[in-house]
Amino acid sequence: MTTSRETGGTGTGPRTLAEELRTRPDEDLAGLLHARPDLLNPVPGDLTQLATRAATRASVARALDRLDRFALQTAEALAVAPDPCPYGTLAALMTGDQPDDPAVAAQLPRAVATLRGQALVWGAEDRLRLVRTVRELLAPSAAHPSPTGLGPTVAEATTGMSPGRLQQIITTAGLPGTHDPVSAVASLTALFEDRTRMAALLEGAPSEAVGVLDRLLWGPPYGTVTADPAPHLRWLLDRGLLLSTGPGGVVLPREAALHLRAGRAHRTPEPLAPELAPLAEHSARLVDATAGGQAHIALSTVEDLLAEWETAGPLVLRAGGLSVRDLKRTAAALDTTEAGAAFWTELAYAAGLLASDGDVDERYAPTPAYDEWLRLPAERRWTHLATAWLATTRTPGLVGDRDAKGRTLAALGPGLDRSPAPEVRRRVLDLLAELPPGASVSADTLLARLHWERPPRTTGDDLRTRLARWALEDAEQLGVTSRGALCAHGRALLAGPAEAAALLAPLLPQPLDHVLLQADLTAVAPGPLHRPLAQTLAVLADVESKGGATVYRFTPESVRRALDAGQTAADLTAFLTAHSRTPVPQPLAYLVDDVARRHGHLRVGAASSYLRCDDEAVLAEILADRRSAPLRLRRLAGTVLAAQAAPDILLETLRAMGYAPAAESAEGDVLVTRADVRRTPQRTAPAPVPEGPPIPDSTLLGAAVRAIRAGDLAATAERKPPAEQPATSASGLPRTTSADTLATVQAAVLTGAAVWIGYVNADGAASQRVIAPIRVEGGFVTAYDHTADEVRTYPLHRITGVAELADESA
Repeated sequence: MTTSRETGGTGTGPRTLAEELRTRPDEDLAGLLHARPDLLNPVPGDLTQLATRAATRASVARALDRLDRFALQTAEALAVAPDPCPYGTLAALMTGDQPDDPAVAAQLPRAVATLRGQALVWGAEDRLRLVRTVRELLAPSAAHPSPTGLGPTVAEATTGMSPGRLQQIITTAGLPGTHDPVSAVASLTALFEDRTRMAALLEGAPSEAVGVLDRLLWGPPYGTVTADPAPHLRWLLDRGLLLSTGPGGVVLPREAALHLRAGRAHRTPEPLAPELAPLAEHSARLVDATAGGQAHIALSTVEDLLAEWETAGPLVLRAGGLSVRDLKRTAAALDTTEAGAAFWTELAYAAGLLASDGDVDERYAPTPAYDEWLRLPAERRWTHLATAWLATTRTPGLVGDRDAKGRTLAALGPGLDRSPAPEVRRRVLDLLAELPPGASVSADTLLARLHWERPPRTTGDDLRTRLARWALEDAEQLGVTSRGALCAHGRALLAGPAEAAALLAPLLPQPLDHVLLQADLTAVAPGPLHRPLAQTLAVLADVESKGGATVYRFTPESVRRALDAGQTAADLTAFLTAHSRTPVPQPLAYLVDDVARRHGHLRVGAASSYLRCDDEAVLAEILADRRSAPLRLRRLAGTVLAAQAAPDILLETLRAMGYAPAAESAEGDVLVTRADVRRTPQRTAPAPVPEGPPIPDSTLLGAAVRAIRAGDLAATAERKPPAEQPATSASGLPRTTSADTLATVQAAVLTGAAVWIGYVNADGAASQRVIAPIRVEGGFVTAYDHTADEVRTYPLHRITGVAELADESA
């Protein structure tokens, strides 16, 4: 890349940005298109189109947003500098009258090269020119003060001022009078730029006037005065140190402010990125082990979420997403906060494990990919989640906020995509990866670095700042970081999932095939359980607490749940005996036997429903119980009661009364009830919403540069003037007769020369091209098209005209 110091110049450099782009090598053009990929959509026809597109307001604003702080400060200095600006003048604006900052002098060429590489600055070293659109975007005004805090120049601020008022100002300032407004403005400007005379002028200023200048010095430079200003304000107004901007408005002119600032455009130039000073250093082994444990918790949480939703997933809101009530229920089920529940649901959704089923009664449910994910080893299941988190543009941190229309953003709903999210997440991890293993930095230090690399548009809490904070929190929850430090498998994740999985595998706890039964009707799982064991145990007992060890509690309801699922007392006892390292406690054995003895003793069927039992005393007890009154029971026989309630209501009421009834079929068999496991149809993970066009690869860049060069050749190649100049169309395309076109093309085939043609395609789009004809036959000309960089065939009747090139070697 050619820097500003390497270009040199004698004052006769390029006159436009397009002319300078023509002098740049292909590598520089490829670098420009890589840095500003929006310029490639579509590929410019020539370098003039490229220069025009590079100066559009939207493209320039996008490019400015991607500058680091010092490059942006350099552009801001050029925006308030003379146009064109010599490199020495720019350096003086950045360092001031006393250049005592070697970092600024060392980094300024790099900043100028960055601006030049992105086509925001052009021209030789002695004539640096800021693209006009950049100057307009950074130009100061009363409504939008300059980022440098500088106001307009004396010439700009005095536009429209009466000659008489100008004469009063220069006379009061001690300058010779002149009736020419241009001379008066030039004289006042020269006074403010003269350090010696300006210092002498300010020596006589009242102290209050100096205070006013100090307040306006670093911006904003605008203020207000009354119709009858105080004496110290009148002193400043009379000498042009404050110039009127309208009724009651004044401004400190740029030249005066620069004198007071000792020539500096910025209060604090920031040529170097803030250092990432480690806040704490932990043992790398401890960080990896802790992150591995958190990765296991992340897997368990996602599994618990999808297991909860595979039988009775929440309904999808009409506008899409999860209701606030369902989010709270999910948070309670996962033993986390609502923000945490939003993160886990969005993570499962981004990984393609969760989606809506699309039914009329639309609900959320696991996808078929969830079953495939469960069959993977634990470390690969984690990398699947982590890579989905890195790439997704969905931002769960926004859940609960309001959109532009005032609607609340819901988890899994629309409006949560933020295009910069993947870039910010990866940059946060990249910065953490620069630290030694086990070292962490404070969030404020990390944000200061990110703000230098991509300065926020406002001083408030901008989106990228929020995204960075959320990235730090999410990385901790997911097990990518621990104690603020990036773990080993987190570092490897930046390179690819395979290496990350290999590093994570030994850190994950091995699943167990046993529990410890205790006499208080609990079972302790000292670690993660094999999935079949965990699933069966979750039916037989309720989870009481989670953590390093999971505690399950056996209750009559949980045992009845297992019996309803088709298990028998013998099955349950055998299961507990096989998977417990301790003997089955007597209270637990009694509980299983007692519930099993009463299970199915009562039978419920449809009458509306009926209730039968071989023990007439039990039926009599139920009839006498006041709680059975809503069922409107009636004895049909000694062992049969009829109910005016549906069978499911009858079952639920009897269980609430403390009985253990079982449903039966029409044939009298006990019905085994299992919750139906739901799966959605095949679904794909949500596609990230890109931030602008994708970054082009080297192949596309090379092809684009060749096409632009070829198009520029066709647009700028010098034509050989024939004896009789051919006519041209309004679009500038040559116009020749069919006979002249055929003769010229045939001659070019014989000589191997390149020619310039006008061509109209089948859609009516006109273009100009430089071609080297190979053969002419059947009304078609086959030629090498320099514009497309390939051999093409053109119908002769679509060629509007042809002209020879003055330099055939072109």
